[in-house]
Amino acid sequence: MKRKDFIKATALTGSYLGIVSFNLLDGSDPERTGSGLTISELQKFLVSLTSIPKKTVDRIIVGKPDDIVKKIGTCWMSTWETCKKAVDSGVNVLITHEPTFYTHWDLDEVPGFLDQSSDYTRQQYLLQIEKKKKWIIDNRLVIIRNHDTLDALQEKGIPFALGEFLGFSKNDIIASRTYYNVYKFNPLPAAGFARILAGKLKQLGQPGVAFYGDPERMVSSVGLGTGWICDPMDYADLKPDVFVAIDDVIRTHIQTVYAEDTGHPLIVINHGVSEEMGIRSLNRIIKDRYPEIEVVHFSQGCTYDWITG
Repeated sequence: MKRKDFIKATALTGSYLGIVSFNLLDGSDPERTGSGLTISELQKFLVSLTSIPKKTVDRIIVGKPDDIVKKIGTCWMSTWETCKKAVDSGVNVLITHEPTFYTHWDLDEVPGFLDQSSDYTRQQYLLQIEKKKKWIIDNRLVIIRNHDTLDALQEKGIPFALGEFLGFSKNDIIASRTYYNVYKFNPLPAAGFARILAGKLKQLGQPGVAFYGDPERMVSSVGLGTGWICDPMDYADLKPDVFVAIDDVIRTHIQTVYAEDTGHPLIVINHGVSEEMGIRSLNRIIKDRYPEIEVVHFSQGCTYDWITG
């Protein structure tokens, strides 16, 4: 099952309840803190934040579960550069939202996700995966994935954190379901709202936003989704005046043409930008739970450099 289909299916079946719960799994001691905390116990705390399916990508990806937590790092994407920064700063457990090994299920999908690739491409990716994995293990770094939990978490999860960053509050929500919030604001032309949004996102390294639709249409609500599952086609029934979606989802021959033909405003932003504030929210949750452990965040935001001619 593809990544997007799996996430949507679990939401439709009610597997994600989105309720904050700090009950640890498997009988772990919820009071276990300090230098005696194992990485396995930290992972159990993280997946206890909300109800998620048993089949989840939220787990220890690589490294020794029984190692003692010394210093925690959080990031949106565990790129090799970020892993090196983590090790250099004394972090021995890095919590990432997105994959480490280039596919949603990480090592579980290796080498299967390369079945449709040429032999050369397959060889190059497998070589890089082994090099990165060996480096992580050799440097005694442990990678924890926290994706499904943070996507579904109410009030502190991905769409809520982005909404708060943009200046909205819970009282501004006029429609909502797991993964999606629609926020109200004072009416203004769609292009004016896009400029305000771009000004906010500039703080996260996004140089501008892509706009489709009628720039003069008056709008008073915006729909924010969660990363990969913010396709306007999936939450159009919540009826926001403006859709916000990410670059990993939008296809120029589908949603953008529809926006142009209908005039319904669509704003496309970078995937990393849309979820950066959610990872910072998770960082604060961990700090509050383990105040005696140093927890740092590796900011990433926009994942590309904007180069002009």
